Amino acid sequence: MNRDYGAELDELKQQMSELKSLLRKMNGFEEKLPVIEGADSASSCSIYYSGFYRSGEQIVRCEPQEKKAEELFGLQSGKAAKILSALGHKQRLDLLLEVWNEPLTGAELVERLNMGTTGQLYHHLKALTGADLLKQEERGGRYTIPAHRRMPILLLLSAVSELIDTGDYIEMTEARNEAHNYLGRSSMEGYDLHQLLWAVLSNSIQEHQAGYCSEVGIYLHDDGRVTVADNGRGIPIRLLPQTGQPAVQSMMTKLDVFGDPKLSFVASGAEKGISIAVVNALSRTLSVEVRRDGEINRQEYRHGIPQSGLMTVGRTNETGITVTFLPDPELFAGRFDKEIIEARIQEWGEQFPELKFDIRAAYETQ
Repeated sequence: MNRDYGAELDELKQQMSELKSLLRKMNGFEEKLPVIEGADSASSCSIYYSGFYRSGEQIVRCEPQEKKAEELFGLQSGKAAKILSALGHKQRLDLLLEVWNEPLTGAELVERLNMGTTGQLYHHLKALTGADLLKQEERGGRYTIPAHRRMPILLLLSAVSELIDTGDYIEMTEARNEAHNYLGRSSMEGYDLHQLLWAVLSNSIQEHQAGYCSEVGIYLHDDGRVTVADNGRGIPIRLLPQTGQPAVQSMMTKLDVFGDPKLSFVASGAEKGISIAVVNALSRTLSVEVRRDGEINRQEYRHGIPQSGLMTVGRTNETGITVTFLPDPELFAGRFDKEIIEARIQEWGEQFPELKFDIRAAYETQ
């Protein structure tokens, strides 16, 4: 019998191609589908999910399911908002997380969550049990999460984990809307932008006080930006397990990282201190460059929101940080004044004689 090796090879190639395509789809690498004219994009999409969760001897399993996009986008927004609002309450979410792995009584929950009274606790417990998110074994007994609610809660938490950084960005926007809390009173033209510079410089001074920074450079740009560079340790760039973000990004976007007034610059008449994250929120653009661990890493921001991931852009034996920012002209008046900066540097120079300051302006080199 004669064999057609060419046909067999063609068939084998076709089978390998189909297998490769299937593997790519299983791993989420499927190629982008072409747009079909006249097709409803929502009705042509689906979300697939499945999974399992093990807690001791208990296993919560979700068989593969499919949700059509039109079902998701067609949800009643009012009811959906109520669900998100119920779970979005911090104390209610804390209650669910506390009883996730083990049933607990009301008294045990009061103790674990450090609640002063039981009245507030039972108000939330009543709401959660009424919503079928908690159940009580018996009157006065322990609270648990119904088995059929566990996987939906896990799926919701999974989605929240992908959106966790938006909470920081919302706070950044709120900081812009409440700038007076950080900057004190403003003039008719706007706030004094030098306060942002003093806040950035105070970080370098703190590094000097800790014994790690001996030089600080300040450069005034033609376009209104200012650059501050020091030779301190540089902000850590390691990933934080809590957020999965580089430490420097958390420092640049979390307003409560420096909640201690001693670790932030406090403007005259202001209620809150200005940390580097506040400077980021009140700047139209900001870039941070970290020299640490033999690498140079850089990240760009706009109104406090990262425009890129932390990028490695070079190697160096130096350490330190360089911050370049442009105060938002909608909030701040005028430009940086070299004479005002020199006067403040002179005061700091007397207070910290071993810390060297160098200030330059673009117009001096023209």
